Amino acid sequence: MIILASASPRRRELLMAAGWQVEVRPANIDEAQAAGEAAGTYVLRLARAKARAVAPAGHPIVGADTAVVIAGEVLGKPDGDADAARMLALLAGRQHEVMTGYCVILPDGRVRDGVEATRVWFTPLSPEEIEAYVATGEPRGKAGAYAIQGGASRFIPRIEGSYSNVVGLPIAAIAASLG
Repeated sequence: MIILASASPRRRELLMAAGWQVEVRPANIDEAQAAGEAAGTYVLRLARAKARAVAPAGHPIVGADTAVVIAGEVLGKPDGDADAARMLALLAGRQHEVMTGYCVILPDGRVRDGVEATRVWFTPLSPEEIEAYVATGEPRGKAGAYAIQGGASRFIPRIEGSYSNVVGLPIAAIAASLG
């Protein structure tokens, strides 16, 4: 059994697909990025805060936060469809990184954490392709305004690193932290 300090259905699905039973206990924390805070520091800080916000339960607790980073800019969840279109236009035809901070608190209180980075390449996108993808609603609530496991898969010819990290949780790193 793992306690997931996140409301993300994708993180829950990834853990369950890897064979764990999951209890979801979303953490309510301030997710604002501090001025000048580096992307890796930011996602790790949030992952730690989420894991610590969940009361100990005799089971491992997993906290995580994911951000898309391009040219030093952190792209979180879009504020609306226009922001999603802006993000997708920024990503189109370029390479970016998906960074996930993770924090595992073991039942004995030990903490294992880190940041996983995956490089992702996007094909060039026309304004019409961006508009059509945004109209599906899929970009809402997704870091960088896309879901690699969904409709955006057709825009991504290559990744370097963990696929599950791009979905929202680096499963191999979590498994190593639990071991």
